[in-house]
Amino acid sequence: MEILTNYFRRVGMYDWWVVTIELLLIGLVVYWAVDFLEGTRGERLFRGVIFILIVGFLILKLLVGRFAFERLQYLYNGFLIAVLIIAVAAFQPEIRRALIRIGRTRFLASSSQVLARTAEEIITAVTELAAARIGAIIVIEKRVALGEFIETGVQMDAKVTASLLKTIFHPGTALHDMAVIIRGDRIIAARVQLPLAEAGSIDGITLGSRHRAAIGITTGSDATCLVVSEETGTISIAQRGKLIRNVTESQLRLHLTSTMDEIVPIFERLWRFPRKSTAQQRKDLT
Repeated sequence: MEILTNYFRRVGMYDWWVVTIELLLIGLVVYWAVDFLEGTRGERLFRGVIFILIVGFLILKLLVGRFAFERLQYLYNGFLIAVLIIAVAAFQPEIRRALIRIGRTRFLASSSQVLARTAEEIITAVTELAAARIGAIIVIEKRVALGEFIETGVQMDAKVTASLLKTIFHPGTALHDMAVIIRGDRIIAARVQLPLAEAGSIDGITLGSRHRAAIGITTGSDATCLVVSEETGTISIAQRGKLIRNVTESQLRLHLTSTMDEIVPIFERLWRFPRKSTAQQRKDLT
């Protein structure tokens, strides 16, 4: 107890805010490591190493402070070096994955490049779905948040890839029905129920539920909506409540490029300020 009392007395000599900041930083690093390793083989290993180090440090400090076991102190220092070497070898896959994630962080890549890659992934998915005549409806959120519609579906937080979009809309999967909502370079929700526009026709063709939903969601927001017809395999784009049918791949790329150019400044602001409420954003637009 005397050793612990002396330790806390020494800690008390420092400014409280310095100690608080140091403890918060240590806690954040440990939390990040545990969160990063969650679900991997390295999670239990990390917990075990931390436990051994903390228990060994406390016990050794008590023993060395009371009985002056200098040889134990020497062996413990060597043990720490061995643990470090073992940890580097044991956590090699996790360390590689962490470095790759840091290298791919958005802070090192411009938002325009990220969104350009996202657009290409969407184009690939839409054209392949159209070729296979698999129905799909993809909503790209802009300034007006679509939170009220996201809540009706299955919420996600996944990077936009062509493979994932094709998997979502593949017939028979749990999420293939209804719409997918994309925010920036992330799929935010799937199986989203959208408002339907009034029944009508374009060029004598009666609109199906997907096309009516595309018109409905773009009438009440500034979103862009892509639709793949299950019957004909044609691609349509809805913007501002109007539907453009039979879009070619080059036209689709042109429209998505324009859409992503509008999103870039919004995408950059998301890292600095929270999004406004849906009602406030719609008020700003008007």
